[in-house]
Amino acid sequence: MEPALDVSDLLQTDADGRGVINIIAADRLMQSPRLYAAFLLWLLSEFFEQLPEVGDPPKPRLVFFFDEAHLLFADAPKALVEKIEQVVRLIRSKGVGVYFVTQNPLDLPETVLGQLGNRVQHALRAFTPRDQKAVRAAAETFRANPRLDTDQAILELAVGEALVSVQDAKGTPTVVERAWILPPRSRLGVLEPAEMERIVRGSVLYGHYERTLDRESAYEKLQRKAAEIQAAAAQAAPAAPAAGREKPSELQKYVGAFVKSAAHSVGSQIGRQIIRGVLGSLFGGRR
Repeated sequence: MEPALDVSDLLQTDADGRGVINIIAADRLMQSPRLYAAFLLWLLSEFFEQLPEVGDPPKPRLVFFFDEAHLLFADAPKALVEKIEQVVRLIRSKGVGVYFVTQNPLDLPETVLGQLGNRVQHALRAFTPRDQKAVRAAAETFRANPRLDTDQAILELAVGEALVSVQDAKGTPTVVERAWILPPRSRLGVLEPAEMERIVRGSVLYGHYERTLDRESAYEKLQRKAAEIQAAAAQAAPAAPAAGREKPSELQKYVGAFVKSAAHSVGSQIGRQIIRGVLGSLFGGRR
């Protein structure tokens, strides 16, 4: 398996002191929403634990954009949602900004939605009762502008147009305004494999995460421990005649059932690798 992610690598800057855009390829990870949410929580928690308190800096040290944010909260346990809400609220004091990108504001829990100070809303279409509810919910998240009918404006927005509300110098949300969004100076489309490979090879981190490590996992440690217990028991107890195939110990059955269940629930090779690494860290700590 590859080395564990060092979150400090996401804070790098170029020779001119400008920030670097990092893209985490989570296309397979997103197929398991709960695992994706757990990864988000781990990532934010790592920054919260490692970064010093900076109060309210003029600009953040790091900004996260989580695309398809509805996957983070789809069928997520209440305890997980509460923990994400807590970390999102507190991590701002570490100089980290968090943006959730989703088409429908109803995709985000109200407790999380209430923590977001800057809002950019593109057009919504209301063809069903649920769509109409989404339009009202989106309009209500903005600070009202007496010169603008927010509900109607959301339905009328053109391509490239959005409703925008940001925080002022005192941290107060500004009234919602209708604005045109400056298009990004980039190509909107999917990268070809050759293009992605060229970008990866051009990174200053290239060669670090490509290394393969053969760590001893928690499963392997438990298996070795079970073998030691069995060997000690065999030496202490008198030899008994063989009666067919030896039955697995309770510890072996427990470990085997746990790992099989976890791997099955994740259902992909990347999930099994994450489980192997997480279980290994429980017994081996950071390496």
